[in-house]
Formats: sequence, structure tokens, C-alpha cells
Amino acid sequence: MGSQDNFSAQLLQALDAKSSWFDTVALPKVLENYRLHSSCVQNLLSALIKKSIIQADPYKHDKKISNIIIPENTEFSEGERASVIGLRLSDYDSMLDFLCNYFKFSVSHVDLNRINKLLALNNTFQWDSFTVNNPKPNTRGLATLMAQARSGADPLTLSLFSDTVSKSARAIDEINATLAELSVFQREMYKGQVRKNVFEHPAFDKDAAYKNEGAMLEQIKKLLPAVLGKKSYNADLVKEILEEEFSAQKEAKRAEVLRKLEVRVERKVKKVEKVDTKAMILDAIHLLGALSPQLTTVIEKVNFNHNVLENEKNTFFDKLKTIFRRAFNLSEPPTVYEVIEVDKSTGQRRKVTINYHDFISNMNRRLRVYSSFSQKNSPGYQRVSGIEEAKILDFVQKQSSECKSLFVQLNALDEYFKTACNPSNKSRIKGMKIDLAAMKNTLINVNQKRGEYCAYIEEQTQMRKLGITDDE
Repeated sequence: MGSQDNFSAQLLQALDAKSSWFDTVALPKVLENYRLHSSCVQNLLSALIKKSIIQADPYKHDKKISNIIIPENTEFSEGERASVIGLRLSDYDSMLDFLCNYFKFSVSHVDLNRINKLLALNNTFQWDSFTVNNPKPNTRGLATLMAQARSGADPLTLSLFSDTVSKSARAIDEINATLAELSVFQREMYKGQVRKNVFEHPAFDKDAAYKNEGAMLEQIKKLLPAVLGKKSYNADLVKEILEEEFSAQKEAKRAEVLRKLEVRVERKVKKVEKVDTKAMILDAIHLLGALSPQLTTVIEKVNFNHNVLENEKNTFFDKLKTIFRRAFNLSEPPTVYEVIEVDKSTGQRRKVTINYHDFISNMNRRLRVYSSFSQKNSPGYQRVSGIEEAKILDFVQKQSSECKSLFVQLNALDEYFKTACNPSNKSRIKGMKIDLAAMKNTLINVNQKRGEYCAYIEEQTQMRKLGITDDE
């Protein structure tokens, strides 16, 4: 008797724990999967109606649903396919909406009868075997209609069809697995209620009942209607109780029951993702490519403003000088601009000479380099990708420093062009403030990526010194 009492206590405790797990973990996940599946079916239904493959059910919203009703899955003629499948898919969509918004997913509500109805509903369309050759009329019919809809469909619609089938198949598979487990649990719950309410009933004569199977069966049949109310007598489950009490393998059977009721604890193993440091510094390279369109605009404006100033010098004497230089094969003197550079941090001003042709040549060379980084599949970017990280970092730092100097020079040139031209040409000078602001933002992003890379490398270096690694 002590062994029986110990088993009953273990059983009831396991049933409580498993019931709580279903209510808080497994069944909310079932509802989540039904909602995902419902969303897929709604999108599919809308797409088929939009393409005039099926017609919308005009009475859809007049139908009142208060229980699980399984759509028909009987045969139909080829001429009826669109109308029949359209109606059945619409009814199926309505049932999913009912489940998602009005059905209670709990151990107390989802009994064996409702489990069987849910499984039958889930089999309305076989998403994991969704072909035009499926033996089930609904699945075969819907697959055929979707094949028609794919003809001439846009990529978005084709993707929607594929996602509907694949996501629905996964969702229904997960739902069915949980319902199958819940079905096993409900059977054990029934047996547990018999043990708890019948075996502990004051009218239950334990001494007489444990003499043999017949005596215990007689008392169970006598007391069961009084203690379990509407629950019908289940001969198969009562037989399992008797085997767990009297058979030669009762210990093995009891152990199997407790094993079925074990709660699966899914251990979440924290994955330490390996950070691709090379990808981090290559992001800075890719951002340098964003300078190419900005540099293109700036170069065009510098050239235009330069030509405005040059045209102002096109006097009679300037033309005469040009004729003499050509006659004696003399080279053109370099065009230089005396500009004032301003250090924004200190406000210090200094005069700098800029050789126009060298300056433009340098910017064009820089533009070609940066343009090759704008696409990650470009040859220039691929060449840099093959270099070791330290050299890529050096390159980024060098470009960042040079671009900072270039930025200061361009600001100085912008001011110079505005003040050096004749008043009559001032309106023709193209300002570069907006373009330079865009360049500045790009350089800030480049330096931010470079900074993140350097900070991460320094952090990892310090952690290794302390004996801490990512594997721990």
C-alpha cells in the first residue's frame, strides 16, 4: 500500500507540473503558431481573390462560429474547383480567426474531443505535402489554383505563395506535435483524477479493492459517475490503471507514466557569436566609397569656379602672352591660389598656396579610388578585402587624415572663389557648403567605424591579458 501511495503522490505532482507547463509554455506557443498560420492564409486568400482565381464569400461575415467546425474535404468536379475551394478556404480562414481570437488554449478547455477536432481542422489542407498530385481533394485543388495564379505573377506574389506553404507547414507541424503530447497528457490526467477522486473517496474500500483486479474495477465503476460527473467511463484507461496496480510489469509501467509527464526544460545555450573584426574595418572602407559622388560634385564646382576666374583674366594682354608662349613653345605657368586656411578647433588662420592643377589631379585620383569601394563586389573592394587587417586600418587612418586636410583646403577655396571674383560674377560662383557638410558627415561615419573597430580590438586584447576568452 505504501508503494501505491508513493506513486500516486509522484503522479499527482507530475500532473500539476505538466499542466502548468502546457498552460504557460506549450499552449501559448500553439496559439502563436495558429496566428502565424492565420496570417499566411489571409494573405493567400486575398491574393487569390485579387487575381480573380476565386471569388470572395459574400456570406462570410454572416456566419456565426461558436465551435470548431471542420470544412468539407470531399471530391468535386474540375469545373467546381474554383468555387468549392474558394468557399472551403474562406471557411478555413474563419475557423483560424475563431481559434486566434475566441478559443481558449488551456489544459482545462482543450480536452481529448477538442484535440481531435483541432487535428482534423489542421488536416484540411496538407501544407507539408502541398502538390497538385495530393490525394486529398482540398490540398490538390488549392495547389492547382495556386499554380494557375503563379502564371505571370509578380515576384512579391510568388514569394507570398512560397512563404505561405513553407511557414504554414512548419506552424502546423509544431501545433500537431504539441496536440499529440497534450493528448497523451489528457489520458494520464483522466487516470490521475480517477486515482485522486475515486481512490481517496470515503466510500472506496482500499482493503477490498487491492485484493484483485475485479474488486478494484467494481468499486471504480460504482464510484466513478459520482466523483467525475459528466466524464464518461473510459474502459481502456481504467484497464491501464489496473495494470499499473496488479500486473507483473507494474513498476515499469509506472516509470513509463512518470517519464511521459516529465517537463521538457529547453536549455538555452548562450551562443557567443564570433565577431568578424575584418568585416568591421571593411565597413569603414565601404563608407569611404560614399565620398565618390560628393567628390564628383565638388570637383565639378571647383572647375567651374576656376573657369569663371580664368575668364576674368582673358584681357588683350593675357591673349598676347598666350600667343607668345605658343610661338616659343613655352609651358603655361602653374595656376596657384593663395588661400586662408582656418583651424576650426583653435581659430588660427594661415596662408596656404594651392596649385590648382595638382589639387584637381589629386582629387580625381582620390575619386577613382573611393569609387572602387562603393560596391562590395567591385574589384577594388575585393582587393582591399584580401589585405591583412592591420594594413587596412593603416589605410583607413591615412585616408581619414588626408581627407581632413582636403576638407580644410576645400573650405578655404570656397571662401576664396567667393571673394576673388569680380562683383559682376559673384552670383555665378557655385558654393560648396552643402557638399562639404555631406563630406564631413561621411568622414564622421568613417571615423566612427574605425573607432569601434579599434575599441573592440583593444577590449579583446585586455580580456586576453586577464585570461578571459569568448569561449567561456
